[in-house]
Amino acid sequence: MKLITLFAVATVAASSLSFASAKCTPHPKAEWMKEADAKAKIEGMGYKIKKFKTSGECYEIYGHNKEGKKAEVYFDTKTLDIVKSEID
Repeated sequence: MKLITLFAVATVAASSLSFASAKCTPHPKAEWMKEADAKAKIEGMGYKIKKFKTSGECYEIYGHNKEGKKAEVYFDTKTLDIVKSEID
């Protein structure tokens, strides 16, 4: 019984980890939009940024969208195209 429970917990943890990240197109760092410019453009899209970070090859924000809903959004570091978005 313990083995089944451990397997279930490991499966849920693995699936949530794979859902948490995004696959952004790799670009040379010299081609990345500067973080300050990226933040300004993202805010211009209507997002309110609580946390901004680099996640692998993506820029990632935690905050709220135009409608005030919680948002976790991954952006391409060069173009700021949205790669993945999770809205609560």
